[in-house]
Amino acid sequence: MPQDLATAAPPSSPPRLGHRLRQWFDSSAVAPAQGADADRIDWLRVLPFVLLHLGCLGVLWVGVSPVALAVAVALYALRMFAITAFYHRYFSHRAFRTSRAMQLAFALIGASSVQRGPLWWAAHHRHHHRHSDTAQDPHSPLHGFWRSHMGWFLTRGAFATDLSRVPDLARYPELRWLDRFDVAVPLALAAGLFGLGALLQALWPELGTSGMQLLAWGFFVSTVVLFHATVTINSLAHRFGSRRFPTRDDSRNNLWLALLTFGEGWHNNHHFYSSSARQGFRWWEIDLTWYGLRLLAVLGLVRDLKPVPAWVLDKAER
Repeated sequence: MPQDLATAAPPSSPPRLGHRLRQWFDSSAVAPAQGADADRIDWLRVLPFVLLHLGCLGVLWVGVSPVALAVAVALYALRMFAITAFYHRYFSHRAFRTSRAMQLAFALIGASSVQRGPLWWAAHHRHHHRHSDTAQDPHSPLHGFWRSHMGWFLTRGAFATDLSRVPDLARYPELRWLDRFDVAVPLALAAGLFGLGALLQALWPELGTSGMQLLAWGFFVSTVVLFHATVTINSLAHRFGSRRFPTRDDSRNNLWLALLTFGEGWHNNHHFYSSSARQGFRWWEIDLTWYGLRLLAVLGLVRDLKPVPAWVLDKAER
C-alpha cells in the first residue's frame, strides 16, 4: 500500500444528531469551524433562534394588556442597559470597574437577552474593533446588510468563543459557565414570565393578563426587538450618520440609533476612543447608558468611570 494512503487519517464523519442537538444547550459541544465551512449557516443549530422570532406571532392569540406591554418595555430597557453598559462598555472595553457580585448580576441580565454569553460577546466585539470594516470583520456592512445585521451571528465560524481574546474575563468560572450554557438564563426568564402571568391571572384577573400573554410579550417580542435594535449598530451605524473623527473604519454618529440603543449610536465617537464609559462625548449627545452608570457610581455600585480626555475632543473635526 502506498505510504501516503497508509498513513492518511480517515475522513471525519459528520456529528451525530444527538451531538448536534446538544449544541442548543452546551456551546462547548461545538468545535471552531474553519475555511468555507465557517461561513455556512447551521440551520439545525439556529432553529431555536428562528423559533424565537416565530414566537412573536403568539400575540395574535393571547392579545395584549397594559401589564404585558409594561413588562415588555421594562425588560427591553433593563436588558439593553445590561448589554450596553456591561457586555459592551465593561466586559468588552473595561471602561469602568465594579465588584465581582455586580459583574455577575449584570452578566446574568445580559445573558437573558439571548445574545450569547458575556465572554462570547466581548471576544467578538474586541475582534471587531481590531479589524473593523475589513474582510476579517464578520459583521461589517461590507458583507451586505443582512450579513452584517444577523447572518454573521448564525454562521458556524461565529459560534465558538475564542478565549484567547478575553483572558481577563476567562479567569472567572461563573462567567465561563454562563458562556457555556448560554440558554439557561433565557429559559429561566421565559419560565418565570409564564409563572408570573399565571399568578396574576389567578389573583387579579381584572388585569387581563395570563402566563402565555406575558411569555409572548415579555419574552418573545421584547427579546426579538432588543436583538434587532442592538445589531443596528453593526448594520446601520457604519452606513448612516455623521463622522466627527477620521477613523480608519466607516463608523458614524446617529442620533436615532443612539436613542434606540441607549447611547450606542454615537458610534464614530466610540471607534475613535473606545476606552471611555461615555459614548455621547458632547453634552447634547443623549447617552442613557452613561446616565445609568453615573447613577450606579453615586450609589457606589460601580467606580472609576473612564472619562473622555481633552485631547480626544480637540481632535474632533465637527
